[in-house]
Amino acid sequence: MDPARTHKKVPVAELNRSACLGPDGAVAQVTRCLKMISGRWKLPILFRLYADGMQRSSLLLRDIPDISQKMLTQHLRELEADGLIRRTDFGEKPPRVEYRLTDRGEGLMPVLLSARQFSEDYDQLA
Repeated sequence: MDPARTHKKVPVAELNRSACLGPDGAVAQVTRCLKMISGRWKLPILFRLYADGMQRSSLLLRDIPDISQKMLTQHLRELEADGLIRRTDFGEKPPRVEYRLTDRGEGLMPVLLSARQFSEDYDQLA
C-alpha cells in the first residue's frame, strides 16, 4: 500500500465506510464535538467549572485572564445551548447567576483530560 494513502488504514469494512465517513459517522461526530468546544475561552471555562463545580460569572472573569464580559457571556450561552453547562438564575436583586457542568459536560471532561495527557506525552517524545 502506498504510504501516502493512510486513510485506508481506518479499521472499517470496505463496504461499510459510511460508519466512519458518513453523515452520522465517526468523522461527523468528532467534528460536532470539536465545534462545541472551539472558541478561545470555552476550554478555560469548562476546566474552571470542572475544578470548582460551580462558578459565578464574576469569578470566571477574575480567574480567566484577558477575557471580556462580552466574550464570557457569548461563550457561556453557547456552552449552555450545547448542553454542556447549566445556568441557574436565582431571580434576586442584585442578580445572582451560577454556572455548573451538566452531566453531558461532566462526560466530556475525561475526553479533554485524555487530550491533555496526549499533549503532555507528545511533548516528551518530541
